[in-house]
Amino acid sequence: MRTTRMTTTTTTTPPLLLLLSVLLLVSVSAFVEELDDSFMETRAADDIWLIKFYAPWCSFCKQLDPVWHQVGSELKSLGSPVNVGKSDATASSGLAKEFRVRGYPAILMLKKDVKYNYQGPRTKDGILDFANRVAGPLVRSLSSPKLFQHAMSRHDVMIVYVGATSPLKGNFTSAAEELIVHSYFFSAPRDVLPKEVSLPSLPAVLVFKDGTYSTFNEEVDGDLKTWINRERFPNFLKIDSFTLYAMGETEKFVLLALVKKGLCEKSLRFKNLVEKLATELRETYNRFFYFGFMEDSDYIRGLVMDDVIIPSFIVVNLSNDGYFLPLVAVETEHHLQEFLDGVLTGSIQAQGGNGAIQRVRRFIYDTKTTLQVRSVFNLTSCFLNQ
Repeated sequence: MRTTRMTTTTTTTPPLLLLLSVLLLVSVSAFVEELDDSFMETRAADDIWLIKFYAPWCSFCKQLDPVWHQVGSELKSLGSPVNVGKSDATASSGLAKEFRVRGYPAILMLKKDVKYNYQGPRTKDGILDFANRVAGPLVRSLSSPKLFQHAMSRHDVMIVYVGATSPLKGNFTSAAEELIVHSYFFSAPRDVLPKEVSLPSLPAVLVFKDGTYSTFNEEVDGDLKTWINRERFPNFLKIDSFTLYAMGETEKFVLLALVKKGLCEKSLRFKNLVEKLATELRETYNRFFYFGFMEDSDYIRGLVMDDVIIPSFIVVNLSNDGYFLPLVAVETEHHLQEFLDGVLTGSIQAQGGNGAIQRVRRFIYDTKTTLQVRSVFNLTSCFLNQ
């Protein structure tokens, strides 16, 4: 009988690969510094810090780790003055308390003893834009038409002060101190603006977006900071859950086309209907609505506490967690306009909200959803462990 001897091969990590791994670990730690409770005492007064607070058991924190290291690496390579750190909020509870951390992961920037909270998308580009915006000048000066056009090409929304020192400029600066976490603020002399911009008087504050501009009018628009906050998004955009949540601060309704990823023919038609309405009837609805499309319906499903039809239309009011649904099928721009008019006149009744009964419903829904997720997890674990 022929016997075949089976040999077991033991693999070892090549020394070069091991060395590269160590170097990579060292380089990553050089970009992102681990911070503890001694941070506030040891940091330099002029240092600017971008900090992620995490908990070891937080799965979302772990998902953010690669992005966070990319942020640290890129800021370092660009020569940014921003230092990037992270802190285990469960181990360094004193530092977490200093920054009033309530959930994980939390992203904040510290600049001259002022703390700025980041609430945008957990993406490299979103975090980098926040870091560069807040770390830079509060109000950026545009001293030439070339600089103005360059800024226009880089930013979807620009908030610009035009004129000399005035009480309005003081209000503008105060608004910038709070809203710099969301928007870029600029100042420019009159002759820097495009020739088609008409200003009846100076000083003035303008918002440039969507290929046009709006001028602040205190008699019509009220408080300057409230107006800027209301106008800080493009009129039509692709919306994710972070953006939609932030839109609740604007006190505007949001008309959404809920569409499939990849935009099949029907989804594309729904998206185009919303975009056309936003563009052609901007003057009619701009004061009351933002417009957009959303590919991930999980947030809306949680809002209405039910499944949603894709594609479909919905108007949401994130200031009170309310929403509106069309009374009839929407097939044309005219149908969509009637839907918006019904929301404004009250002929279409709001659903949802944050009243006492609705809060009880939401508690039951959240509990049920959590139990379903746990059941799926436990079932999956059983299969995996067999």
